[in-house]
Amino acid sequence: MDTNTAGLIQKWQKRNIAGFNCESKANAVNKILALIPVSASVGISGSVTLTELDIVAQLIGRGNKVFNQYQPGIAREEALRLRQDGASADYYLASPNAIAASGELIFLSANGHRIAGIANATNVILAAGINKITPDVPSAITRSRQYVTPLNCKRLKWESACYPGGVCRENICLFPEYKRMCCQVFIIEAEVAPGRLTVVLVSEGLGY
Repeated sequence: MDTNTAGLIQKWQKRNIAGFNCESKANAVNKILALIPVSASVGISGSVTLTELDIVAQLIGRGNKVFNQYQPGIAREEALRLRQDGASADYYLASPNAIAASGELIFLSANGHRIAGIANATNVILAAGINKITPDVPSAITRSRQYVTPLNCKRLKWESACYPGGVCRENICLFPEYKRMCCQVFIIEAEVAPGRLTVVLVSEGLGY
């Protein structure tokens, strides 16, 4: 499939989404750090892509206030509070499950915390590798549901119907027999406020 990142960035411009192409993970980290002021608070989504970039540790290390619900040793109630506070931070960091070549960004969520952050934060930065680009919206949803979610369920030991076999069984993945992860589908088609939403696209594979 064509992964013409320059063309994709042009399509995002028509959708009021800023896009930057970075040749490497190091370039992407430098771009994200340049976009976020040291004085800003930052909310984060659970993301293998963000983990591979090691961006959270770098933000904390330079002095940003990061609402990090994944820090070790915190109670569930505190983690929930950090998720909620992070959703209204100055900046919110996340990664889409898939990107349609036409420009739409696709997210699946269990609890909706990252959807709240992406929809509500003053500024949103989405990091993604070119491995997440698909031909169109239906294929992006399919990628998110049938490829990304089983891998996340395995990683998190999430008791869905696709765990541990790795095969999506959407038709039976319902409560109480299973703990479904694909509870909410969020598609960004455009952004009404210019400058609020930025995608940092990396010209290599990142995350699932």
